[in-house]
Amino acid sequence: MRDLVVLGGSSHPHLTKSICRNLTIEQGQVLSKKFSNGETSIEIEDSVREKDVFIVQSGCGDVNDNFIELLIMISACKIASATRVTAVLPLFPYSRQPDVPHAANITGAPLISTKKDSYTFESTPSTPRPLSRGSSLNQSYFADSLPLSGNNNNNNTSRDGLLERATLNNLKQPQPTKGTYTPRSIVTNSASTNIPVVDAYGKTDNGYKQWVAQNGTLIANLLTTAGADRLITMDLHDPQFQGFFNIPVDNLYSRPLLKHYIKDYIPNYQDCVIVSPDSGGAKRATSIADSLGCSFALIHKERRAKVAKNPPSTYASSSSSSVNLLNSVSTSHTNVVATTMLVGDVKDKVCVLIDDLVDTSYTITRAAKLLKDQGAKYVYALVTHGVFSGDAINRVNKSDIDRVITTNSVPQLDNVSVIGPENFEVLDISRILAEAIRRIHNGESVSMLFDHGW
Repeated sequence: MRDLVVLGGSSHPHLTKSICRNLTIEQGQVLSKKFSNGETSIEIEDSVREKDVFIVQSGCGDVNDNFIELLIMISACKIASATRVTAVLPLFPYSRQPDVPHAANITGAPLISTKKDSYTFESTPSTPRPLSRGSSLNQSYFADSLPLSGNNNNNNTSRDGLLERATLNNLKQPQPTKGTYTPRSIVTNSASTNIPVVDAYGKTDNGYKQWVAQNGTLIANLLTTAGADRLITMDLHDPQFQGFFNIPVDNLYSRPLLKHYIKDYIPNYQDCVIVSPDSGGAKRATSIADSLGCSFALIHKERRAKVAKNPPSTYASSSSSSVNLLNSVSTSHTNVVATTMLVGDVKDKVCVLIDDLVDTSYTITRAAKLLKDQGAKYVYALVTHGVFSGDAINRVNKSDIDRVITTNSVPQLDNVSVIGPENFEVLDISRILAEAIRRIHNGESVSMLFDHGW
C-alpha cells in the first residue's frame, strides 16, 4: 500500500511483525535506546514525510516506559512532517484504575452520595392565592367590615351592593399572622456535617483511600498533545473512556473472535452456559450468549472492607509515640466482608467465563471455584487481555479453570510455558488490527469489524 508506514514499540514486537505480515508491507525501522539514567531515546530510521503512520504499542510490561516511548515516537513522526499519526494500543494503559475495589489495602475512589430519609414536594411557606368573589374569606371579610344597623333588609341590600362593586384592585390582602419562622436547613453535602475520620494511611472507615487521581483526561491530553491524530484500541475496560478524547477513537471488539472460538472448538456449545464473573461484564457476556443461543449466568459479588473504628492518631509528639503509632498500625486488623452469589443453573454444564481483562486473576479464579462448587462439569475462561501480573499465572494454574483462552494483545509466551499449550491457548488479533489499519488508510468504514470481525 502506498504511503503507509507501520512502526512498533518495544512492548510487543511480535504483534507488530504479524500486523505487517497481514498487510504485506515491511515494518518501519525504529532505533530505541536507553541512557544510563533511564531516559529514552528514539530515532526513526525510515522516512515518514507525507506518510500515514501507525505506531503499535501495547500497555503491558513496563507500562510507564512504554507509554513515554510511544509519546516520543508520535512527536518524532509529527516533527518529521508525517501526514497523520495513529496510535495503535491493543491494551489501553490506565483505563481501569477507577474500577479498583474498595478494599482496605487497595486504593479506590467510590462515589459519595447523600441519602435523605424523606422528601417533600411542597414549598414552604405556600404561595398565597388571590382572593375570589365567591370565597368564604371574602364573605367574612365584608361581613366584618360593614357597619351594623337596625334594619336587616337595608343591611343585606347595602352588603350585596358592596360585593358587586368590589374588585381585586381595591381588596386588601390578608395580613399574615405574626410569629417567628425559621427556614428549614436541608443538608446536600455530607462533607459539611459528616467529616470522615482518616487513619495514618489516609483511609476512611469505608475502606478506600482518599486523594486518588483519575488519569483518564491526563492520558488523553498527553496523546493528543504529542501529536496523535487517531487512536485504535480493543475492548476498553470502560467504553466511556473514549469521551476523554477529542480525536477519533476506534474501539475494536474481540466479541466476533470469541464467538467463533466457542462455535468451532467447544463441543455442543449450544448446551454450555456463558458466565459473567462480575456484574460489570454482564452486558458483554449476554451479547455473546444471545447471539449463540446459549444460557447465561451471572456471579454477583459484594466487597466491603471495614477498618478499625478507632484508627491510630496521626500526630506524634516524640520518638516513642511514633514507635507506638507504627506498632498500632501494623497490628490493626481489617474485617473484609465478601458475599458471592451465582444467578443461574450450571449443574452438570460446561461453563464459559467471559471477561475483558485479567490482571491479578482473583475474580476469575474465585468465579471458577464457585462454578465447580455448584456442580459445573468443565470451566473455560475466555479473556481478551491476559495481563497476569504478579503470581496470577500460578494462581490460574492451580485454580479450577480447566482451559484459558486469551489473545495476543499482551505477550503470552512465558505464560504458555508455565501452564502448557494444552490448557492455555492464544488467539491472534493481528488480522483484526491489520484490517482496521487498511480500512482507515483507504478511508473505508471500520464498523463492519465491530460485528463480524476479520
